[in-house]
Amino acid sequence: MKKKPKKSRSVLKKQAIKKRKRKPSSNRWRVTRLLFSFSLKFSCLLAGLVLISLLFLYLYENLLTSPYIRLERVIVRGVDEKLRHTLLKMSELKPDTSLLAVHLDELKQRIEKHPWIRSVNLEKRFPHTLVIKAEKEKPCAIVIMGNMHYMNRWGKIFRRVDMTAHMDFPLVTGISKNGSDREKQLQWTAHVLRVLEAENGSLSLAQLSEIHVEKSGQISLYFLSLPAVIELEGPQLEEKMEDLKRLVKHLKRTGRIQMVKRINLNYREGAVVSYKNDGVVS
Repeated sequence: MKKKPKKSRSVLKKQAIKKRKRKPSSNRWRVTRLLFSFSLKFSCLLAGLVLISLLFLYLYENLLTSPYIRLERVIVRGVDEKLRHTLLKMSELKPDTSLLAVHLDELKQRIEKHPWIRSVNLEKRFPHTLVIKAEKEKPCAIVIMGNMHYMNRWGKIFRRVDMTAHMDFPLVTGISKNGSDREKQLQWTAHVLRVLEAENGSLSLAQLSEIHVEKSGQISLYFLSLPAVIELEGPQLEEKMEDLKRLVKHLKRTGRIQMVKRINLNYREGAVVSYKNDGVVS
């Protein structure tokens, strides 16, 4: 009776060994099943993305040919009628173009190549309108540098002067042909012009005849209403302006303004006035 349990134990051991031997194949099957499930899900996701992309392309192609967003009206603001026609020609926009197909960055670059255009802002107004807001260059002076060129209030030379065009602007002389020197001189000139824009009377921009600019930064100002040349360093004019106005007012009141040859502002305190008879007063 005691020997029978031994046999049952040996049978149980054999079954346990068989179960243990089945584990590797069971694990492989589980891994294979997981990989298959992942591959299936990924394939479904990829197929879904492809279908969405194809649907988007189909809709986009239909929109490009749709009459509901066709470009029918172009509004150009900020320029006169003659320049408006020129800008429309430069834009190369076709009447049957879809508003969706208009690339604003490319169009902006094309229009801003015009020498009289400083900047352009574009706006699409669906379904049929494109708005072009152009800022036209405004000459502030004429730079003599071999030829004559218009310069704006920021010191940028933007166009050669047509001899038949309007030329009632102050002249800028002494500008160097060297790039770095020229840039500095133009910036000093622009600073002077902006200071004089805020003035009235004999020292206003309207009365300025010529600005002569040296490489060193020395600037000479010639005004229509003053017989004297005013000398100063480029950045000094703004801080010296009130002193200069008081000095000119004093010279006019004392009747000596017509005798003045030069007013030199290159001094920390006050100015030096040179007279035509070689007299100097500081």
